[in-house]
Amino acid sequence: MKIYLASRNAHKISEIKNALPADITFLSLDDIPCEEELPETGETIPENSLQKAQYIWDNYQVNSLSDDSGLEIEALGGKPGVHSAHYAGSRDFDQNMAKVLQEMATATNRKAVFKTVMTLIIAGEAHQFEGIVEGEILHEKHGEKGFGYDPIFLPTGYDKTFAQMTTEEKNSISHRSRALAKVVAFLKSR
Repeated sequence: MKIYLASRNAHKISEIKNALPADITFLSLDDIPCEEELPETGETIPENSLQKAQYIWDNYQVNSLSDDSGLEIEALGGKPGVHSAHYAGSRDFDQNMAKVLQEMATATNRKAVFKTVMTLIIAGEAHQFEGIVEGEILHEKHGEKGFGYDPIFLPTGYDKTFAQMTTEEKNSISHRSRALAKVVAFLKSR
């Protein structure tokens, strides 16, 4: 089976490709080739995930897998949420983290969750899978690995941020890996 990932994010592609069963041929947008920007106009993470996968199916008639992820901070009413990738007005994660840290400067409630929703469309039928990691927002960045908000997110039960973990450590507990495990289990059950 061939599945096209609705993303150009090298980090996502690597994480997902390493987790899929060997009998699945994993391809990217460049393999279609799809050069246009995928829609992300939904008001929720599940809506954005579905939009991207549906766009690939509707326009290219190929099986697709998309994800949308966000950091939801309790003290900020769930923000940045669906707007995580461009919270400060651009896709610059240093600016996005700076905005979050500024908004959280006096917050005592630091609870947050990283959420991923993956949408798998096979033969036109959509299935969604959610992965969540609970944690807290630190007062400053720690670590150089990972991407996005990884340097300020400390998962519950761990003494390292995602940015301080090895790729293997992060992938064993991340929101994306949890959603992907559900995708893989679904594919194996078919």
